[in-house]
Amino acid sequence: MRPRLVLFGDSITEQSFEPGGWGAALTDRFARQADVVLRGLSGYNTRWALKVLPRAMEGAADADADPAAVTVFFGANDASLPDQLQAHQNVPLDEYQTNLRAICAYFKERWPSTAIILITPPPIYEPARIRDIYGVDDPSRQAERTNEAAGSYAQACIAVAKELGYPVIDIWTKMQEFPDWQSSALSDGLHFTPTGNKILFDEVVKTLASIGFSKESLPSDLPLYHDIDPKDPMKAFGA
Repeated sequence: MRPRLVLFGDSITEQSFEPGGWGAALTDRFARQADVVLRGLSGYNTRWALKVLPRAMEGAADADADPAAVTVFFGANDASLPDQLQAHQNVPLDEYQTNLRAICAYFKERWPSTAIILITPPPIYEPARIRDIYGVDDPSRQAERTNEAAGSYAQACIAVAKELGYPVIDIWTKMQEFPDWQSSALSDGLHFTPTGNKILFDEVVKTLASIGFSKESLPSDLPLYHDIDPKDPMKAFGA
């Protein structure tokens, strides 16, 4: 039975199966070794995600086995400024942490053996957000979210992960280590370009390997082509 990886998050997770996406890259990397299950909910914050969590996870796991790992990637919408255009998405910092704990507790109760990996919200490039929302380059306008706010939520996410003893990917910090990340890694100041997706993909692969889940350690599903005897192919299938 193939193990499963469940990806749970907002639009950056929902879009992860688009061309160049980090979820699609995981599916490619673990082809014939694991199944990647997408549970991305565009626009959702942790408050809404917690509310729909049982329905969102319907069919995500095999009836006979817990998923190997689940990524929890929320915070970009929670960090929307409470006095700007997307104020309805804002979740106060302390509630954000409470919700993350509750989401993790749900997974731990439902899937006791599943590894939980938290991912911080990404950095924000404010001029691109203004352009995306208003259609103009106008520095006098206020973006609906800021990099400073996103950083605060990233630190809050890291704190919860450390408190619970779970792995965490600090994509807010990691992405800003790359030159010209504002345009090379982000398409609209928030969502990822193929380069941004590659940055996260590499971090997810590295984190999975740290918990013993890697391409090298997983068996391939069914006999490989070169292991099939052309004179007696059915033998390889146990027939």
